[in-house]
Amino acid sequence: MKYVISLGGSVIVPNKVNIDYLKKFNTLIKKYSKNNKFIIVTGGGSTARKYMKPLEAFKLDNKTIGLIGITATRLNANLLKSIMKINTYPKSLRDLKGLIKTNNILITGALNFLPNTTTDGNCAQIAHYIKADLFINITNVKGLFNKNPLLHKDAKFIEKISYKDFDKMMKKLKYTFGQHYILDQKASKLIKKYKIKTIIIGSNIKNLENLIAEKKFTGTVIT
Repeated sequence: MKYVISLGGSVIVPNKVNIDYLKKFNTLIKKYSKNNKFIIVTGGGSTARKYMKPLEAFKLDNKTIGLIGITATRLNANLLKSIMKINTYPKSLRDLKGLIKTNNILITGALNFLPNTTTDGNCAQIAHYIKADLFINITNVKGLFNKNPLLHKDAKFIEKISYKDFDKMMKKLKYTFGQHYILDQKASKLIKKYKIKTIIIGSNIKNLENLIAEKKFTGTVIT
């Protein structure tokens, strides 16, 4: 199986570096990498937002601000690479496609600037390009809700949703720099267009293992 994992910045650095989680993540991925291939794309999270938000006041162009966010994603990628002792660093889609043939684990931040998107859009792009079997988005809530569960106690969890309905949900949201809402609008468009099976889960390591081991797990399936 080929997996593309979007590891959210909110999981990597919630307030400080979540070293305990990253060590467990390392152990789990190494365990299953013997028979599977993993491309892990790290988000920028609060680190990216702290740098990007103030720049809006200077009326800079979107690409200039976006590149600051990309730098934050690559900082988190280098952090994870150090923990997992992975030295290979793909810098483009072509790199990824070539390197995944001889490497079972690849780690990267955002590969390139895409207008109005986060690393989620890059992940969906990668999943299509390498023909991944599954795109897994790891975030700080257990899956997709009808509204933000961190702000609304009555938010309802959604176990399964179609590509079309998910894309409709995302289109209702206005893109903002460093936005933090499950998957961005670019990703929803790509997974709908290319029918990329996608699963959104929380940061529980055992739950991730259950998913990879094809056991019962908690999360949202987009298909």
